[in-house]
Amino acid sequence: MEKKDILDLVKEKNVVFIRLQFTDILSIPKNVEIPVAELESALDNGILFDGSSIEGFVRIQESDMLLLPDPDTFTILPWTIDGGVVGRFICDVLNPDGTPFLGDPRYILKRELKKVKDEFGYVFNTGPEAEFFLFKRDANGRPTTITHDHGSYFDLLPIDLGEKVR
Repeated sequence: MEKKDILDLVKEKNVVFIRLQFTDILSIPKNVEIPVAELESALDNGILFDGSSIEGFVRIQESDMLLLPDPDTFTILPWTIDGGVVGRFICDVLNPDGTPFLGDPRYILKRELKKVKDEFGYVFNTGPEAEFFLFKRDANGRPTTITHDHGSYFDLLPIDLGEKVR
């Protein structure tokens, strides 16, 4: 998505905060939240944050790090926080000089995907697969751990009672 399109959408949807998401070295999601007034600057220059506060990133002496939003990851979250609309970017983690932080899982993945493409011609494709379980409720309407049926993959009625849900 282009910067202008993002800024227009943010204005149109009355977005008030932007979450700049990244992951730590164990791929646990983290975020820095900024007011929408700082969005244009964040898109152009990134946002500084204290990398020493993220376990495994850097020592206190090298604490300055940069989050650079990836415009292609922008989305508006489908829920509000105290009535305020929130947007979200996934970010690249950079060193203060703009070079990639070698401990950023996103950077590592991009680097390795490029390597296997360049060396072997492989292209990585992925997609979600939604799975779920149905549970019964007790007499008071509270959820239980009793499953809706005893069906499994590829079963039909009468064993698979979840047909209407799919």
